[in-house]
Amino acid sequence: MIQVQGLTKTYRGRAVVDDISFEAGRGEIVGFLGPNGAGKSTTMRILSGFLLPTAGKVEIAGHDIVEESLQARRHLGYMPEDVPLYPEMRVEEYLRYRAGIKGVSRERLAGRVHENMERCGVSEVRRKLIGTLSKGYRQRIGLADALVHDPSILILDEPTNGLDPNQIRSVREIIRSLAGRHTVLLSTHILAEVEAVCERVIILDRGRIKATGDPSSLARRLERGARLILEARGAGVATLGTALRKVPAVTGARENDLADGWRRFELDVRGGEDPRESLFRAVQAEQCTLRHLSMEPATLEEIFAGLTAAENREPETQPATDA
Repeated sequence: MIQVQGLTKTYRGRAVVDDISFEAGRGEIVGFLGPNGAGKSTTMRILSGFLLPTAGKVEIAGHDIVEESLQARRHLGYMPEDVPLYPEMRVEEYLRYRAGIKGVSRERLAGRVHENMERCGVSEVRRKLIGTLSKGYRQRIGLADALVHDPSILILDEPTNGLDPNQIRSVREIIRSLAGRHTVLLSTHILAEVEAVCERVIILDRGRIKATGDPSSLARRLERGARLILEARGAGVATLGTALRKVPAVTGARENDLADGWRRFELDVRGGEDPRESLFRAVQAEQCTLRHLSMEPATLEEIFAGLTAAENREPETQPATDA
C-alpha cells in the first residue's frame, strides 16, 4: 500500500532524508522510529503530499504521490504532529465539514461522522467548541478527522505527543484497533509506543534507515543480543564472575551481592547464541549452587540505542519551500 524507493529531500545542500526505501503492506501497522532530527516528519510530509521530494519515488495505493497526487491522497488519512483544528467550530460541525471536503457523499456523511466520533471517544463533546477542549480531546478529534473518509492508509505523525498517560493509552487503543482494516505508518520517538501497537519497526537516524524488522529480528543484529540473569552462591562465588566471563558467548558481565550469600550476575550474550548449558557447568566447576538462570531478549530501547547512538546530534531542519 505504501512503497518508497530512493526517497531523498535536501535543504540548503544537506540531505534531511537520504536515499531511503521501504514499504508497508495492507493492514499492517508499521512504526517509524527515530530520535528528534532523524527525518521522520519530513518523510511523513512527503508521503502525505505536503512536500515534494528532491529525488526518489513514493507510491500510495499504486499512485505516484507527485504525478497522481489527487488520486493518491484520496487513499490517505493524515494526522500531523500539531493537529490544525478550527477552535471556533463545534466538534461534530468540524467533522462534518471535513468529511464534505474529503468527498464523503451526503448519504454517508452523517454515518461516517457518528462512527468516528464513537470510535475516537469524542461523542460526549460533539456539541462543544473545539477551542475549549483539552489536548487529549483535540488529538482524538484529529484522529477522527484522519479516519472520517475511511482511508485505506493512515499516516500518523507523533499522535500521542503532549498527552498524559491515560490519554496516551486511549489513543494507542484506537490505533491498535485499526490493524487489518487500515495500513498505518506511525511516526514516533517513543519506544513504548512502537512496542505497544506496531508489528514492524523502521529505525531512521540522520535521514537514513538504520534497520527494519520486528524487535526480535533487530535484536539478533546487535552484538549483545540478550541479557542473561544468573544467581548463585557457594564456595567459589567470589571467582565465579571470572569463570562466567570466559564462556565464549558472553560479551560482558556485571555482578552484585544479594542477601544470604547469594550473588546476582547480569551477562551480555551475543545475538543468536544460548550459553546456558556452558554457564551451568561453570557454576558447578566453581562449587556453587544455582538458584536462577534466565535469558531476557534485548529490549527495543537497547536495540534503538545500539543502532542510533551518536553525540552532538543536530536538530532536523524543516524546508520552508519545495524549491
